[in-house]
Amino acid sequence: MTEKLSYEEFVKQAILKLRTGDYKGIHTVYSGFNEAFRKYFDGANPIEITTQLAQEKKIVIRPVKGGVMLYLPEDVPQTNKAEQVLKKMGLNN
Repeated sequence: MTEKLSYEEFVKQAILKLRTGDYKGIHTVYSGFNEAFRKYFDGANPIEITTQLAQEKKIVIRPVKGGVMLYLPEDVPQTNKAEQVLKKMGLNN
């Protein structure tokens, strides 16, 4: 039997293998990540673990509708929501 991945290895591998199209991150709910994490780690809480990994700057978490997106630090979209809104409104300088 192969050795189990660490939490960090599992999360990073999931981000790399579950992302689709041009997306650089994964939605924890819609991708099936949370469910797979709990199954692989015998019921461990993916929210606690991913939050810890984010605090350690190993991954980045962005809140989105229905959950969160997980990114590798080098793949985080560099968008500023306020700037996007102002641009759409024609109010940016």
